[in-house]
Amino acid sequence: MDKKPTTGQCLCGAVKFRISGEFESFFLCHCSRCRKDSGSAHSANLFSSTAKLIWVSGEAKIKTFRLPGSRHMKSFCSDCGSALPFSQPEVGLLVVPAGSLDSPIDIRPDAHICCSSRADWDNDLSSIPRIDGLPG
Repeated sequence: MDKKPTTGQCLCGAVKFRISGEFESFFLCHCSRCRKDSGSAHSANLFSSTAKLIWVSGEAKIKTFRLPGSRHMKSFCSDCGSALPFSQPEVGLLVVPAGSLDSPIDIRPDAHICCSSRADWDNDLSSIPRIDGLPG
């Protein structure tokens, strides 16, 4: 039985995509660039050297920023700013922000990476109280 394609979209729904193929790795990156990209403690990206990305709608809304002098890139919706997949053909890689997916992800993160540059407040977060909804 063939696996159903993986689907995703931006927050406003203007950009939708489909991915055919498997992800080979899933990393939570704590480098300062990924923290700035995500606005959080880390980025959560899936990687594939073989999967194919198909833009279903909104391709004209996609903007891509490449940090000068680096391979660091980020694609996003120009309307809502949501992170979107991008290809790095020079290294044969598709990078997909895990949070952009609507489909379930069938792999767990492989590792936290670049932990030496982790934010100073990102320590022992599992000890912080958990609330199922918004704080009251």
